[in-house]
Amino acid sequence: MSEEPRKTNLREKGRLMSGSEIERTLVRLAHQIVEKSNGSADLALVGIKRRGVPLAERLAKLISEIEKHPVDTGVLDIQFYRDDLSTAGPRPVVKEGALGFDVNGRDVILCDDVLYTGRTIRAALDALFDHGRPRRVQLAVLIDRGHRELPIEATYVGRNIPTSSREIIEVKFQEVDNDEQVLLVERVD
Repeated sequence: MSEEPRKTNLREKGRLMSGSEIERTLVRLAHQIVEKSNGSADLALVGIKRRGVPLAERLAKLISEIEKHPVDTGVLDIQFYRDDLSTAGPRPVVKEGALGFDVNGRDVILCDDVLYTGRTIRAALDALFDHGRPRRVQLAVLIDRGHRELPIEATYVGRNIPTSSREIIEVKFQEVDNDEQVLLVERVD
């Protein structure tokens, strides 16, 4: 999950993706989703707040253009306190909200910007199953940075970017940040 406001103890190491590179990556992911799903008939995309939401909406729009058929999208509101990176930190707080469609029997793709420890996805799965029983659940992420603490793997990955424990991936989407890029930043002491 991306960092919120840039803190003074973070140093930018470099830009990993530009806006146009993000767009090309999403087009590729949309085609992979259509191919692996054999179309979009029972497909629904669910974005994990915050930056998973524009990811899900953009992918759904691209898939709809490819398939000439609308794709349902929904939002899971999971507040994840960033000090979860320590083992003593608080657990994710899941807030139930309406998805806007029935998940029962559907092929659902959870969408998030960055896959890191897997704890956000575990919480999202719990929240999703509170809404019903999908036929299949898959995961799409823009960035997989490794360091998993749980046995969770994304089906669709924009880019694999191995990082150190001091590094943070910041995804910026126009809809949330009024900016469009992926940055690598590092904690400095």
